[in-house]
Amino acid sequence: MSDVALVEKLVDKHQDLKREIAKVIVGQDEVVNQILLSIFSGGHSLLIGVPGLAKTLMVNTIAQALGLNFKRIQFTPDLMPSDILGAEILDENRKFKFIKGPIFTNILLADEINRTPPKTQAALLEAMQERAVTVAGHHYKLDLPYFVLATQNPIEQEGTYPLPEAQLDRFMFAIHLQYPSFEEEVDVVKTTTTDEFQQVNALFTAQEISDIQHVIRRIPVPDNVVEYAVRLVGKTRPQNGAPDLIKNYVDWGAGPRASQNLIMAAKTHAAVNGKFSPDIEDVQAVAFGILRHRIIKNYKAEAEGITEEEIIRKLF
Repeated sequence: MSDVALVEKLVDKHQDLKREIAKVIVGQDEVVNQILLSIFSGGHSLLIGVPGLAKTLMVNTIAQALGLNFKRIQFTPDLMPSDILGAEILDENRKFKFIKGPIFTNILLADEINRTPPKTQAALLEAMQERAVTVAGHHYKLDLPYFVLATQNPIEQEGTYPLPEAQLDRFMFAIHLQYPSFEEEVDVVKTTTTDEFQQVNALFTAQEISDIQHVIRRIPVPDNVVEYAVRLVGKTRPQNGAPDLIKNYVDWGAGPRASQNLIMAAKTHAAVNGKFSPDIEDVQAVAFGILRHRIIKNYKAEAEGITEEEIIRKLF
């Protein structure tokens, strides 16, 4: 199938996918859109929201609709790296045998990732970047496609370990979940307090998703769009020539990974909307999710209540 036909097919399948997810997840359209953009781009996502907003259910439903294997790790303060990666054990024949941990899957839900110490958080780094795991000197490849969708509760500070900036940078999107509207919450209560359960159908295979990722990488991007993305990321850095807003309110800006992610996400955003090349509007559409966790505000910004979204919007 030609690349053009694959993109046209993706537009239809993307709409079907959203309908399938909506059988279980009420509202949260923007959140679902960003997770799907992240998956088709081959990136990882960090979901930030208070308890009870269906973060786990959403990831599980998306995994079912995509036809992928799904595993969940509940991060706790006493979790060890071997609980994630797996460990070598001595079998009955006195031979060492590797027992794979939950990281060996297609979609990994890292639930409350900030509840575990940095040593265990770091166990995900190689898997996220290299799509491989090294245990006891042996290198194991993970099945593709592979995504980490981590969740974080923003209101609890005790007993939590904030993710280091270097690890935050590995997440393509930081997605904020908001409370549902009154009408949506009424629908949630109606649908979840009955004895009926919706069956979510798998619309893709792992191979189809890998093919889509390759097609998206082949989408051409005009030079002016690449330059716009790089310039936008450059503006977030408090250096010579930076806007006064950045010099006053930002300690550290986004790195080159942000520029790469902006272009990849803009390509995917264009493709799912039936366009064969992204434009500046596509870059702006994905900029908030990609830049918000890469901008480190200073004390003055916190004191004056300046949000990352306000800063990003003023850079367009």
